[in-house]
Amino acid sequence: MFIGPYTYVGENCIIGDGCSIYPHVYIGDNTKLGNNCTINPGVKIYHDCILGEGCIIHAGTVIGSDGFGFAPQSESEFMKIPQLGNVVLEDHVEIGANVAIDRATMGSTIIRKGVKLDNLIQIAHNVEVGENSVMAAQTGISGSTKVGKNCMFGGQVGLAGHLKIANGTKIGAQGGILGDVKEENTAILGSPAIEVKQFLRSSVIFKKLPEMKLKIDSLEKEIESLKKK
Repeated sequence: MFIGPYTYVGENCIIGDGCSIYPHVYIGDNTKLGNNCTINPGVKIYHDCILGEGCIIHAGTVIGSDGFGFAPQSESEFMKIPQLGNVVLEDHVEIGANVAIDRATMGSTIIRKGVKLDNLIQIAHNVEVGENSVMAAQTGISGSTKVGKNCMFGGQVGLAGHLKIANGTKIGAQGGILGDVKEENTAILGSPAIEVKQFLRSSVIFKKLPEMKLKIDSLEKEIESLKKK
């Protein structure tokens, strides 16, 4: 085991054999790290979180920060809802730099075995990401959404909250997902996202909209002229 300088490890933590914890890491109370984890400089792991074996966390990532939970009050004010859960990373998860994974309001935010997350990703409270799913940079997953196994998300994909995304779903870059994806192994694109072939057909029409508008205006004038006759 290696623990670098200026690292803090809280009370009642369990650090597995073969772990490498680099400088300026914070590990909160009651946190558990499995064997052979690599925690790179500046990572912050809040209290009560659990990491499986062989996890790799890159610099600047925060695991277990509070979920974004606020209850509207009178006079347009908001009351903070206590975030009492934790974050669980299963075995062989790799998390890129400057990722934020929020703790659950209750229960756990869960990143399943073999998941790979790129840099600058936001995973909100009570999200579950299925086994061996991969996500590119700047993806954001809203609270309580469940992502299936073997999914692939391009850069800047955004998912609304409380959704269910089927196994094997592929979402192209900047895809915006507002509803459940029910069919497995679907490829979708766009915002709001639709099936890839449908999006490509639609994109041909998008380019022609100015020309089509001119034709429609011309036809309307001809129709009005014929009505007057």
